[in-house]
Amino acid sequence: MHEQLEISPAPLGDVPGIALAGEVDIAVAKQVEAALDDGIRESAGAFVVDLCDVDFLDSTGVSLLMRARALLGRDERVLVVICPPGPARRIFEVAGILDLLTMFDSRDDASRALIPAD
Repeated sequence: MHEQLEISPAPLGDVPGIALAGEVDIAVAKQVEAALDDGIRESAGAFVVDLCDVDFLDSTGVSLLMRARALLGRDERVLVVICPPGPARRIFEVAGILDLLTMFDSRDDASRALIPAD
């Protein structure tokens, strides 16, 4: 049984973003791609993708994030990925692309980094 993917708006303070929950694989690639494209097109500055509730992420999901990173990069924008240590994080390590991403373990960590202290 394929677990349902949920995509929801998940801004971090003033930084726009989406949260994915469930399984991110080839079966939901078009859905995720559309959500990323729409979110990026309708926003400015950094863009957050929250993977905290992702149970499974395959190479398709990684490719979608790298594509989003490239789209944002054209306008000198940053893709911020929130992904706690675990199976989803492991695929970035195995693929050797962890250092290509601006990644945080939690929303709190990302929030502290993105939102300057008063």
